[in-house]
Amino acid sequence: MKTDDVTPQKYTCPMHPEIVSGRPGRCPECGMNLLEMPKSKGKDHKPVRGEDQGHDWHMAHGSTSGGSMDKHAGHRTESFLRKFWVVAALTVPILAYSEIIETVFGWAPPTFVGQEYMILALASVVFFYGGGVFLTGAYREIRARLPGMMTLIALAISAAYVFSVFSVFSGRSETLFWELSTLIAVMLIGHWIEMKAVVGAEGALKELAKLLPDTAEVMRHGAVQKIPLAELVAGDTVLIRPGSKVPADGTIMDGQSDLNESIITGESKPVAKKIGDAVIAGAINGDGALTVRVDKIGEHTFLAGVMRMVADAQASKSRLQMLSDRAALYLTGIAVGSGVITFGAWMFAGAGIVTAVERLVAVLVIACPHALGLAVPLVASISTTKAARNGFLVRERIALEAARAVDIVLFDKTGTLTRGEFGVDKIVPVTHGGEDEALLYAASANSHSEHPLAGAMIREAHKRKLTLLEARNFQRLPGKGVRVEIGGAEVFVGSTVLAEERNMVLPPALKAETDALARQGKTINIILKDGVVLGALALADVIREESHDAIAVLRTMGVKTAMITGDSEDVARWVAGELGIDEYFAKVLPDQKAEKIKLLQSRGQKVAMVGDGVNDAPALALADLGIAIGAGTNVAIESAGIILVRNDPRDIASIIKLSRLTYTKMIQNLFWATGYNLAALPIAAGALAYRGIILEPAVAAVFMSLSTVIVAFNAMLLRRQSI
Repeated sequence: MKTDDVTPQKYTCPMHPEIVSGRPGRCPECGMNLLEMPKSKGKDHKPVRGEDQGHDWHMAHGSTSGGSMDKHAGHRTESFLRKFWVVAALTVPILAYSEIIETVFGWAPPTFVGQEYMILALASVVFFYGGGVFLTGAYREIRARLPGMMTLIALAISAAYVFSVFSVFSGRSETLFWELSTLIAVMLIGHWIEMKAVVGAEGALKELAKLLPDTAEVMRHGAVQKIPLAELVAGDTVLIRPGSKVPADGTIMDGQSDLNESIITGESKPVAKKIGDAVIAGAINGDGALTVRVDKIGEHTFLAGVMRMVADAQASKSRLQMLSDRAALYLTGIAVGSGVITFGAWMFAGAGIVTAVERLVAVLVIACPHALGLAVPLVASISTTKAARNGFLVRERIALEAARAVDIVLFDKTGTLTRGEFGVDKIVPVTHGGEDEALLYAASANSHSEHPLAGAMIREAHKRKLTLLEARNFQRLPGKGVRVEIGGAEVFVGSTVLAEERNMVLPPALKAETDALARQGKTINIILKDGVVLGALALADVIREESHDAIAVLRTMGVKTAMITGDSEDVARWVAGELGIDEYFAKVLPDQKAEKIKLLQSRGQKVAMVGDGVNDAPALALADLGIAIGAGTNVAIESAGIILVRNDPRDIASIIKLSRLTYTKMIQNLFWATGYNLAALPIAAGALAYRGIILEPAVAAVFMSLSTVIVAFNAMLLRRQSI
């Protein structure tokens, strides 16, 4: 098999080199920016754990093709805890022989010849073993020309260590070994706590992967076998017991049950499933046993598509994240510059090199931009997961950010606000038999017809639990209606033209009402039995029940609504009036939809477009926010920034609300992270030393880690807020 000379570009974490991704983004363990890896020759390339044949790392750690989560997950985190305990043990003797113990407690351990070299040896182990992860991380950052947190920490501990080694060999008694060891110990335990917080906040894809079971019960060789999900293949027949999860996308071959698909579609109501219906991997079975033929596995399943979309959204950046990334890079430069100025100022003041180096270390540590770099990505990770759990998928984070500023939502009528199929809107009876008699004869007469209007009548009759009458000698009258014989009576159902041809004069009240309904763009059918008018049916594209709530909620949020349709003015006016839509555009040709977007934007409005067809793709792409109905075409979906899994317009309000909540959380985190650094940096430099307030390097490390934990905790509060 021929291979390329150079492997595709890979990205890795400066602190966790075993994390490998096929795209830029954030480390799932610590949230740091992934850095470009040097490219290697294809024939020499050996995959690293976490790499998955060019797929994103998420697929390696939670594959939708089956299998459990990465069993090594957490080992990387625990390694920091192990290092901490080793460093903490070595710090005890280093601290015991430091001058601070004697100063504070008035006690000193026994001295011996060469004790300074023993302390040097212990501190060297602490520096290279405990601090090695920061040194190698700094090397990767500098090599990638993206200095950041690791660079600052490496500079801080290196400055303390090099100065102390120089002091030992030059015969000076002043060293920073105890400050160095406590600093590294605190940073190790602090980073362990940070990683716990970050993993808790950024587990979007791991959460989605947990929706799949670890095993499946498959029928092979006449018996039911339990196999790992990874061994499942398309065409297998699986048994899904009550209460268990669906292992793969497939079709029900036997049985019926209610399935809970809320974890995937956001639809809380269980969905009734029977033979021939499709099931989605990750759905939870109700109280019925099902036999399912596996149609799609692994990356071809609906859930895998959701995971890829979430991964794409997390890899993309919003404007706020771009701003915070830039600020974090600038902060690194400010930290180095401030450290140099601080060192020079204390030396100029005659405080001595020990104090100067100590202040330099504190400044470098306190200014680490880790919290600032995580402020936006953690919130974005939670919001994209929250969106997926509520039935809409974010393709680009910048789209979710744009939703908060939307002034007007432009709905495509057919298939979005309406069901895109005819339904019985109103029955106008004439005889004493009432609505049910008129509908019964209309549906029975059309029981052999394939016309969409016939289907609407039959569905309405079934909905009302009417038993259809036997119709004989069915005759289709093109463009007019149908003629049948029911119980020996001649029955006609069709347009007003058909009634006129039969010389039927409609009662004045019926004619007045049907004319009014016709002006609303509804299709009128008259029912005749043996020359007697039973009544009339008004049929129209059925407005979704959810549309009323969607428009009402948007209005309460201060968002205007508009509708676009190719239907007549009468139809558009009626639908807009029924729903309370602020503005509508009728008789719009497919290639004119984008022009209406431009018209609204020319008024200074931020426009969200909601559509589901190929004709909507240009408008979706042009709008400030494109929202595609998930049941629509791939062309429309590819043109949108957000995709609705369900055909539920109420989700539009949820998108805007989530966007506003997300933006608020991002601003809170940015304020905390930047405010913290701006306030703490002067204190670390010694601005309050004249009042006796000195920030030791180890205390600075505590504050640095604490800021990251607070940012992560604040981001996780978003999970509890309802949309």
